Amino acid sequence: MKIFLDTSEVDVISKHCESGLIDGVTTNPTLMMQAGRDPIDVIKDISALFPDDSSISAEVVADTAEEMISQAKQYYSISSNITIKVPCTEEGLKACKFLSDKDIPVNVTLIFSTTQAILCAKAGAKYVSPFIGRCEDNGLSGIGLIESIRTIYDRSNIGHPPEILAASIRTTDHVTNAFIAGTDIVTLPPSILKEMYKHALTDQGIDQFDKDWKLVNHK
Repeated sequence: MKIFLDTSEVDVISKHCESGLIDGVTTNPTLMMQAGRDPIDVIKDISALFPDDSSISAEVVADTAEEMISQAKQYYSISSNITIKVPCTEEGLKACKFLSDKDIPVNVTLIFSTTQAILCAKAGAKYVSPFIGRCEDNGLSGIGLIESIRTIYDRSNIGHPPEILAASIRTTDHVTNAFIAGTDIVTLPPSILKEMYKHALTDQGIDQFDKDWKLVNHK
């Protein structure tokens, strides 16, 4: 059971790393550019926060496998904890096969069907990222997709099937249900992680403890 943060904000990631509960990060180059930063510099900063056996997904943006592979080299040369993120397209899977054959971990993103997940496994992907929220936006069951992928991977004769990395997490229920369905990892925005800590009964209990403590000290 692993939790990744889905953000490119280095300061936010650094703060949450202090908890010791974060296992990796997935990033978005568009957000990095909007923030006025070079994606390579951002990935270097994030990578430095995590041990070598973690996973920091760095996304390549290109039309052809050759271009994706070229971009990928800029990232995986940074550290052994870098995972290359490619889209689930024909060109993306070509790039995945090439990189995975060189023992470079690949996260294939934008998964919306079990057939895509099957091709990812054939291409040697380390991770597959089904999008729960975006599935639901289009009348599909994101949780059902995870269940189906889990079943296929468990029943296949693949030696090392990809880890299922549930993405497009929008609620804490998505987190719970994704793990029940068999995901290995969830990647979620910091706002959802903060919600996971909270419960009204916990707050009530803390308030009562504080009141009791003040009464004891007053005596």
